[in-house]
Order: sequence, then C-alpha cells, then structure tokens
Amino acid sequence: MEAAKYSAVETLRDGRPVEIRALRPDDQTDLLAAVERTSAKSRYRRFFGAKRYFSDKEIAFFVNVDFVDHVALVAVVEEGGRPTIVGGGRYVVVRPGQAELAFAVVDQYQGQSIGAALLRHLIAIARHAGLTELIADVLADNSAMLKVFEKCGLRINTRRQAGIVRVSLQLA
Repeated sequence: MEAAKYSAVETLRDGRPVEIRALRPDDQTDLLAAVERTSAKSRYRRFFGAKRYFSDKEIAFFVNVDFVDHVALVAVVEEGGRPTIVGGGRYVVVRPGQAELAFAVVDQYQGQSIGAALLRHLIAIARHAGLTELIADVLADNSAMLKVFEKCGLRINTRRQAGIVRVSLQLA
C-alpha cells in the first residue's frame, strides 16, 4: 500500500460515490476552497479557535505532506460536473508509533459518513506504516466526531480536560 497513491471509492449515506484519496500537491486551490465553504463553527471545532485565513507557512504544512510522518487524505465528490474536495483527514506522527489525527468536512456533507470513511482509511494506512496508536483532541461539544471515534471498532480511551476530550485509538 503506497499512501501517496492511495485511492478508494465509498458510498455516502445518500447513495452518491465519494473518492477517498491521497492529497496531491495540486489540490491546494481545491483544499482552500473547501475550507472557505466550511462554517466558522466547523473551523472552530477543527482548529480550536476562530480561523478565517491561513498563513503561507500553514498552507504549505497542510499541502506538502510526505506520506511517512504526515499523511493526508481528501474526500472528493462530483459536484456540478467536476470533482470537488468536501472533506479531509490527516495524521501527523508525534512520536514513534503514535500519530495525531485531525478531520474537517464541509458542513453540507456532514452526516454523510465522510469522517468515518476518512478514519477507516487512515487507520489502514497507519497500521500498514506500523503505528500502534492514533490520538485526537476533540472539543467536548463535538458529539458527532466523538461518535465517529466511538463507532470505529478500535479500543478507545478518552480523557476529558477543560472542555477537550483526548481520544486514543489503539491499533495493535
């Protein structure tokens, strides 16, 4: 499994196909367009603060992934006759065997199982890479994302602290 060339097709809850694939360097414009379509509330849940724009350094971090220590997948649907990024998930290795997860899905596509699909594929890539644990910090009021983690089928540990839930998924 080569993460940089990863691609799979899933079906959304409404029956439409969605491609879950590796982020490519030429996705920058489409990725930023997806962020623009995401509500302030959803951006707050992803970045834990009001995020209206990204610096060039932040954009470079999000787009230039090495598929070893930083793996990023996007969810792409056909919209108006063209492929459109409607969500993304990534992990970044923070110490040997452990990586931190993050997700974002355009609001109108939330509730379509995109987060769950991204998580399933990231888990497969992480296992193939030899990782043993995926962690994520989730705002305590983000019940939809917490539910995605709870239903993923892995052993899960959670720790609450100051409005944030630290989720730990055991891959081994």
